[in-house]
Formats: sequence, C-alpha cells, structure tokens
Amino acid sequence: MKKSILIMLITMIGTMSYAQKNEEKAIEKVITNFAKAADNNNVTELATYLDENYRIVMNRLFGSESVSIINKTDYLAKIESKEWGGDKRKVEVHSIVVNGNTASAHVSLQGEKATFISIFTLIKNADGEWLLVSDTPIIG
Repeated sequence: MKKSILIMLITMIGTMSYAQKNEEKAIEKVITNFAKAADNNNVTELATYLDENYRIVMNRLFGSESVSIINKTDYLAKIESKEWGGDKRKVEVHSIVVNGNTASAHVSLQGEKATFISIFTLIKNADGEWLLVSDTPIIG
C-alpha cells in the first residue's frame, strides 16, 4: 500500500513538473516572438502577442522623475511609425514564475540601440494562449 501511494505521488510530481516546463516554453516563445515582431516593426504580428489591456510602465526612464504608462494602441503606433523597434535584439529569459493563469518573466533584451531589462507579466486567455499584459522595463 505504501509503495502504491509513493509511486502515485512520484507520478503526480513528474506530471506537474512536465506541465510547468511546457508552460515556461510557451511563455518563452511568446516573449521571443514578441521581441522579433517589434524588431521587424511588424505591428500585425506584434498585436497577436498582446492582451487588449497591454501597457508599458516606465518608471523614471529616459531622465524622467515620474512614471509614464503607454497603452497598447500608442505602443503599436510607435512601432508602426518606426519611432520604436527596428533593432535586432538578443532575448535572454532569466526566470519565469507561473501562478495559475498568470506569469511573470525576468528578461534581458540586448540590442544595438539599447539594452532593456524587463519584468513581463503574462496572462493565459480562455483559449489557453499566453499574452503579454504588461512590460516594466529599465535600461540596462
């Protein structure tokens, strides 16, 4: 009886670990594809990785003493006009924490123009897709 319970427990832990790794891979793919779409100024593709509530929260960036928030519409307009984007960045995901249908990721995006270190927040929608809902960057 004890052996059966132990085997069942080990199986459950293994299954949960496998599911966690799959979620992390899916999140990493969204972040990498998001960065690539922004680098290519591909607004149509970029929008597919963003939740409707997406925003960038910039705390004292570019010499500012305040917090600035850029919503999805304004962000996509800056990408489309090529005011932002157009870099070729190396994406490095340092860590991912999954908490049910929400996740956060600590990511470095190193490009020729600038290097950003960001905390991304993602949500899993009703279709099981991970979408970015916020980006809180600093210049590294």
